[in-house]
Amino acid sequence: MIQKIDIADLDCIFLTYDEPNAETNWVHIRNMVPWARRVDGVKGSDAAHKAAAMASSTDRFVLVDGDNIPDIGFFSCTLELDDANRDCVFRWRARNSVNGLMYGNGGISCWTREFATTMQTHEASNGTDETAVEFCFDPKYWAMHDCHSTTYINATDFQAWRAGFREGVKMCLDRGRRPTVSEFQDRVAQRNLDNLTIWHNIGRDVGNGEWAIAGARQGTYMTMLTEWDYTKVQNFDELADLWKSVQSQDPNTLAGRMADELHTQLNLPMHYTQTGESDFFKHHYRANWRNRGVMVREGTVID
Repeated sequence: MIQKIDIADLDCIFLTYDEPNAETNWVHIRNMVPWARRVDGVKGSDAAHKAAAMASSTDRFVLVDGDNIPDIGFFSCTLELDDANRDCVFRWRARNSVNGLMYGNGGISCWTREFATTMQTHEASNGTDETAVEFCFDPKYWAMHDCHSTTYINATDFQAWRAGFREGVKMCLDRGRRPTVSEFQDRVAQRNLDNLTIWHNIGRDVGNGEWAIAGARQGTYMTMLTEWDYTKVQNFDELADLWKSVQSQDPNTLAGRMADELHTQLNLPMHYTQTGESDFFKHHYRANWRNRGVMVREGTVID
């Protein structure tokens, strides 16, 4: 039996940590979703999501990250729940403000309180590769096809670098495990390689876009070509310390220093995209995109 739930009937939790655009976005969220609640400053992704669950008065809740602005039409959508998905988390795509990518990173999600309060991920990982830096490998965590928001990750140079660095790490992994250099092209999902290449090369047409590119290249370089512990990517204090070591550098020079090794050792395309080239790419990327329905899974469309 299908249960229909209007998204507008669910609690909406705005989850913030240190995003420089969080206050501006919070005003926007409250104007769009007057019933929204805010959870702020909880350290650790696992702990923050548990705090969001505790703040919700509904068994299901919508989660919006601090750097995300939803499309207004999302709150007019209706969930359709059945025995297969009733206790699942749904994660919709977001548009990226720097490189135009549209995938789950930074997107709106809809959680059950039970899932959030019982999971063991990130800083509370149960010790498996799949839970060290991600939520998404749980079979009850569903990637959805449609795009319903925009994630704005370039308000400052640090925000842009950190966003790029984190995806530069995570796009390299094989279900949370670091592959060897020789395994890299075969073990990493092709969609992740495509997204990684865009992170590495696109975005110089927007403010701080060059820092997102430098961060993405640095994250990939440190994960695949050094002995750095890639699981530290989930620790924001570690990332803040790492940022201090590069913040005084020119981002284009930083990105350029890693380009040859990323290309020769990992066979990753490296291109210095000019402003016009980057803007041209984003204009035509996903040019024919259309949403298929709020309950359509990403895998269904890919298949």
